[in-house]
Amino acid sequence: MLSVYPISAFDDNYIWTLQGADPEQVAVVDPGDAEPVLQYLKDNNKTLAAILITHHHGDHTGGVKQLQNALNVPVYGPADSPFKGITETLNDGDRIELLGHQFQVKAVPAHTLDHIAYLQDDQHPQLFCGDTLFLAGCGRLFEGTAEQMLAAMNYFKSLPPETEVYCTHEYSLANLKFAQAVEPQNKAIQQALERCQSSRSAGQPTLPSSIADELTFNPYMRVTEPGVITSAERQAGQSLTTDVAVLATIREWKNRF
Repeated sequence: MLSVYPISAFDDNYIWTLQGADPEQVAVVDPGDAEPVLQYLKDNNKTLAAILITHHHGDHTGGVKQLQNALNVPVYGPADSPFKGITETLNDGDRIELLGHQFQVKAVPAHTLDHIAYLQDDQHPQLFCGDTLFLAGCGRLFEGTAEQMLAAMNYFKSLPPETEVYCTHEYSLANLKFAQAVEPQNKAIQQALERCQSSRSAGQPTLPSSIADELTFNPYMRVTEPGVITSAERQAGQSLTTDVAVLATIREWKNRF
């Protein structure tokens, strides 16, 4: 199992730092800012072995050039990305070995068309999903479609329940409050909200989540639940007969929430 440490960046980003069996080497996921990464490496006497990119947005890639210039490390990322700093291009279904662990690459376009996720699946599974899956949420549909987001959610639902979920933003409280509006009778949402409020009050991240938890409170992974469907139909003002229509409706509702 990888050891995972969050480096805070900007207002609510996490740059995940991964460490395998070698305590001196780490990789980072989505370094939008180089300075906190360089400071972490210096303070902890670590060597950067690689950079993993999930998609091209600047708050995920902005620090890559400075890190690459300073440390000359491989940069893994989607083959079809408009971001040009990737040195090791990846496609859906590829596998890479890093820090003594195997990672499966899965294309999850929706938030952006180039979005991929990394699943460390050779031991206790750990998912690095960028801006596609959040605790109790999913990314905005900037470039992709609701059909693509539903496919991504179905992939995440297929993962082992114990899979740890490492997304890139601290959006948990806002997402849970929206989830509560969708399913006001869902006790799992209230329990998660109390847990996350306690973490934030203590200055701690609310992450990682788990697939098991997401299945109990993430509305985008619960589009077949009667309560979610009813709330979505109320918002749409009409009957919704497909999972895609339910997801599209609650995602648009979240944009206005």
